[in-house]
Amino acid sequence: MNKKTVRDLTDAQLRGKRALVRVDFNVPMNESMQVGDDTRIRAALPTIEYLLERGACVILLSHLGRPKGKPNPKYSLEPVARHLATLTKTRVDFVETTDSDEASRAAKELAAGEILVLENTRFLGGEETNDERLSRALACLGDVFVNDAFGAAHRAHASTEGIARHLRPAVAGLLMEKELEYLGAALASPKRPFISILGGAKISGKIDVIEQLLPGVDRLLIGGAMACTFFRAMGLNTGKSLVEEDRVEMAADLLARAGDKLVLPIDAVVASSLNDPMAAKNVAREEITDDQAMFDIGRKSSELFSGQIATAKTVIWNGPMGVFETPPFDQATRAVAEAMANATDTGAITIVGGGDSAAAVAQLGLESRMSHVSTGGGASLEFLEGKELPGVAALEGRSE
Repeated sequence: MNKKTVRDLTDAQLRGKRALVRVDFNVPMNESMQVGDDTRIRAALPTIEYLLERGACVILLSHLGRPKGKPNPKYSLEPVARHLATLTKTRVDFVETTDSDEASRAAKELAAGEILVLENTRFLGGEETNDERLSRALACLGDVFVNDAFGAAHRAHASTEGIARHLRPAVAGLLMEKELEYLGAALASPKRPFISILGGAKISGKIDVIEQLLPGVDRLLIGGAMACTFFRAMGLNTGKSLVEEDRVEMAADLLARAGDKLVLPIDAVVASSLNDPMAAKNVAREEITDDQAMFDIGRKSSELFSGQIATAKTVIWNGPMGVFETPPFDQATRAVAEAMANATDTGAITIVGGGDSAAAVAQLGLESRMSHVSTGGGASLEFLEGKELPGVAALEGRSE
């Protein structure tokens, strides 16, 4: 990775200094306003602890949900700060503002070895517009900027890209470093065979990823409802399945160019509707009838995909194979996750690209058996598309 990280900071840059850290604490909250899944909070702990051990005090910035630029108690970070306090032995304070004299005073009074969590950055009108005045004001809260929010790195917001232009040093945190190294190495110099698995509902959301990955992969496995658009391009009946009519021609073009690199399901789990899972049945892809919709790839497809994964040395997976929240349409997603876990055990590099795939792996308890599970769904997709992430681009390079 060609960006500086917290490891590149000297003791003099950290001891007794205020480390302003952009984290991604955009976590699910339950009905009683408590953290429902703390994966992203735990993922930030190594960076927080590293800075504290080096004698810094740590000021945390994050967004939560979509409060549309104004305060909304439903999206307050206070419960998140309370949860963080249960995960660390360090004192954690919370201030219910971010761009204010109170926040500035709390940041100045923070002692070495303490943590301060500031309120949701998206309560500020200028956050999502990357307002220059707000960027400067936030930069004044710290002596060094650390961006550890890979999940927000694809957004040019005041608390991600803006601060980095006004506060130096501006470096990557340990989680950001890990994300970029795993995804970067997989794309730049993968161990082969290199297999990518793409799922989810729509081909339109993954078209740039397909175009970017296709030249470099040995096999590209397509599952989820997006496979139905390819079926239509092959002249197959897709019944009531989700098909993007305006992408059928594009799918046909991809099939023609990809040759045997592109692997599609050979069967499907179908039903008349999602509300009738008891009527689900497995049929060949040529046998989908007008009154049926595909809600998962079939058993033979799961075996085919699992066999391909077993031969791989590098695997990247983004997007479920079916409607995994509704059994029995979770079987293929489960099979892919288990095949990847087994591949990890035999020495393959396995990367789960955030979002629904990461949720499925967590639900199945297989996170620890993957080489890397990304914390950023949208960011990992844009990285795989070959796009520059603004939150990363703004950080200092090693040659600066």
